Amino acid sequence: MGQPLTVGIVGCGAISAQYLKTIDRLPQVKLVAVADLDPERARAAAEQYAGVEALGVAELIADPRIQVVLNLTIPAAHADIALQAIAAGKDVYCEKPLAATGEDARRVLDAAREAGVRVGCAPDTVLGTGTQTARAAIDDGLIGRPIAATATMMTPGHERWHPNPDFYYVPGGGPLLDMGPYYISSLITMLGPVRSVIGAASRTRSKRTIGSGPRQGEEIPVTVDTHVTGVLVHESGVLSTLVMSFDAVATRAPNIEVHGERGSLVVPDPNRFDGQVLLTKLGDGEARELPVSAGYAEAGRGVGLIDFLSDREPRAGGTLAFHVLDVMESLLASARSGRSVDVESTCERPAAVALGDPAALG
Repeated sequence: MGQPLTVGIVGCGAISAQYLKTIDRLPQVKLVAVADLDPERARAAAEQYAGVEALGVAELIADPRIQVVLNLTIPAAHADIALQAIAAGKDVYCEKPLAATGEDARRVLDAAREAGVRVGCAPDTVLGTGTQTARAAIDDGLIGRPIAATATMMTPGHERWHPNPDFYYVPGGGPLLDMGPYYISSLITMLGPVRSVIGAASRTRSKRTIGSGPRQGEEIPVTVDTHVTGVLVHESGVLSTLVMSFDAVATRAPNIEVHGERGSLVVPDPNRFDGQVLLTKLGDGEARELPVSAGYAEAGRGVGLIDFLSDREPRAGGTLAFHVLDVMESLLASARSGRSVDVESTCERPAAVALGDPAALG
């Protein structure tokens, strides 16, 4: 198999536990060190794994043992940490979104290109069996020519369960930039890049109340739109309707549906790696579950790091993440102007993932 990929994590918040669990079961990846602005939190994470050190942020980024910096900081810090890592000659894998703004994301990609290093970015859920099985069904012609898709995420807001939800309600957050990357990355993986959008948005409350943890009852300000809807026009001509909300109580709509001339697919939650793919063919009347046919089986967050073992751009890569961010910013710009907005960037549709156990890959 060769030498494992050596990784250092910056940011030991809530999401880091899921990445640590995945890295622990991938023999191709070795965690060397962790860092956080809160040294105690870094020490607590390091103590769970033999041989892992707790370092300062600058110390970790400069560490010559580390090949990839896994950037799990809050969105507002994504670009700064990524740029520091790139300047140190490291590959970077970021939590989503790639940066809080498209301008900062462009700086990250430009710096990486000049330095000759690679950028990956969540979500890598699109590499799991759910989205990949749906993609294979589309590519195999099971629904005929794709015509349209819907993507729906509606909740009352993350402040109900997250003890420190402030970043969800400032620029770089909101339902679109927080959850949109999962849905839009899945749509692009299945249906290709987006050429234009038209959107609308609203904000129902100026404050939110934290519902759990030591800050329970504290009010936090809301400075972003909390209900965003729009239509994505893919380069293929497919029309995807998107609804992302922190204002709704509940929905019975499927997370994603894809409709073609001869059939329709129900695609599982893109915030998960697996799930049922349901196909209803013209004339059948009833949906049937498709067998799992593609994607990483039993995968978890961080599985996208495996692509750093090859020379190609990661499938959960910087170019895709930048295009997703561009689509989201274009939607918000359209919501402000009331007009259709062309998406300036594009990307290659990521390569498909064959069915297999990621822990067994060399």
